Amino acid sequence: MGQKSIDWTTLWKKDDWMSVWIGFIILIIFMAGATFKLPSWRWMTDGAFFEKAIEAAPKLEALAKEAEGKGESGLQKEALALKAAIDAKDRKAVGDTAGKLEKAVKDVKDKDLGKKADKIAKDLKGNAGTTIGRVLSGENLIRAFYLLIGLWILGSIGMAFMGMSVGKFTLGFPIVFILSTLSFLIAGNTTISYYGLEVVFWSLLLGLIVSNFLGVPDWLKSAVKTEFFIKIGLVLLGAEVVFTTIAKVGAYGMIQSILVIGVVFYFCFWVAKKIGLDDEFASILGTAVSVCGVSAAIAAGGAVQGDQKKVSHTISLVLLCAIPMLIFQPLIAKAVGMSPAVAGAWIGGTIDTTGAVVAAGAIAGEAAMAVAVVVKMAQNVLIGAIAFLLAIWFTFKGSAKTGEKPSLMEIWFRFPKFVVGFIAASVIFSFFMSEASAKAVTGVTAGLRGWWFTLAFLCIGLDTRFKELVGMGGGKPAAAFLLAQLFNILWTLLLSWLIFGGVLFPVPKF
Repeated sequence: MGQKSIDWTTLWKKDDWMSVWIGFIILIIFMAGATFKLPSWRWMTDGAFFEKAIEAAPKLEALAKEAEGKGESGLQKEALALKAAIDAKDRKAVGDTAGKLEKAVKDVKDKDLGKKADKIAKDLKGNAGTTIGRVLSGENLIRAFYLLIGLWILGSIGMAFMGMSVGKFTLGFPIVFILSTLSFLIAGNTTISYYGLEVVFWSLLLGLIVSNFLGVPDWLKSAVKTEFFIKIGLVLLGAEVVFTTIAKVGAYGMIQSILVIGVVFYFCFWVAKKIGLDDEFASILGTAVSVCGVSAAIAAGGAVQGDQKKVSHTISLVLLCAIPMLIFQPLIAKAVGMSPAVAGAWIGGTIDTTGAVVAAGAIAGEAAMAVAVVVKMAQNVLIGAIAFLLAIWFTFKGSAKTGEKPSLMEIWFRFPKFVVGFIAASVIFSFFMSEASAKAVTGVTAGLRGWWFTLAFLCIGLDTRFKELVGMGGGKPAAAFLLAQLFNILWTLLLSWLIFGGVLFPVPKF
């Protein structure tokens, strides 16, 4: 592989570094005091609203009686008026009278009574206003348009520096944005969100529908930038993850990662060899399933100087397998009552793409997502080391095209640079900003992070065609990968329980 000199152009020509710069541009803009109100997509049908409102009616009746007994005539009057609006099934009137009840609370002398009334009033007032009409209002759609312009500008900056066509990106990006907006609209329905079907699930599903039933034209493909979008989102996520979480979870995650990579790689390699695959293909498959999917497959392919068709095939298997895993693993974790730490470690240690880890973690919950991302990054950190070891092995066994020994710089060349941005953002927001200032910034950037993730998962769907994945390689690579992935799921679940469940070590606290 030879000695490589540092190519400084990668600082702006590769999405690994460009995602870091774009992520920090966003953070700096809001650290400087800029504000932006993101469009709201939460909405509740009339049926769902009145189902909740009817549940509140007996509470209002009891509240009115208690208010009467304590001489709070103003509160009694508004409570009865609100119950009457619910009985009349007038949503607008419910919202208006809930607002009046909220105001009446200010004059209540009994604090406990006031708290009860205030909670009921705020819940009903908030839900009454979450209509599809408000979501589709001119004001909300203008915010969405401003968001489109902002994301397009940032994306175009990246395209320009990376030497890609800004014009082609401009042509396709609005469609990617509109489909992502539709995902937010679907996920924003309170009945759908109640069942844990997050926006990333719908964006992935919409992308798959378009890709497999309608097709993706070339002009749209220019805006399908999965890795770029997800890496920007991950840099922004770094600002939200307190560095002490990285330190605690990262240490546990590294122990788990070493045990997962060593055992799962060997199992996959052994299975692949048993069914007749060569060392090259077995190594690429084993690295992908045990480390972190797409990036690992690419790194392993370069390390063994493998056939690009084998790398592409492995990437397709990774993406195909990630889809059901990102949907079902968090649902299983919730169903059996896994702790956030165990669920996050299981998700982060098994799902083979960083983006899918984020999506699955988001479905499992914020705490689980933080653990999942840090655990996955502990595996990502080992990409360079694994690639370096593979390169040494294939060089000395004569399977590589060149007889040159690999250099130590391979570790840096293989290392995913966006991890640097993630950690840097976490350090800055954990140690160099006040808690109030940090929360003020992340209050906005967390929403933007969600948009970058949603764009990325729509792109994963647009990039995935089931027809192309069926029957490749006679089914042998798929069989090896799926068997190894099943083993990975069970082995990592055991390790997650032992390491993060309080069996071998104290449960990490965040």
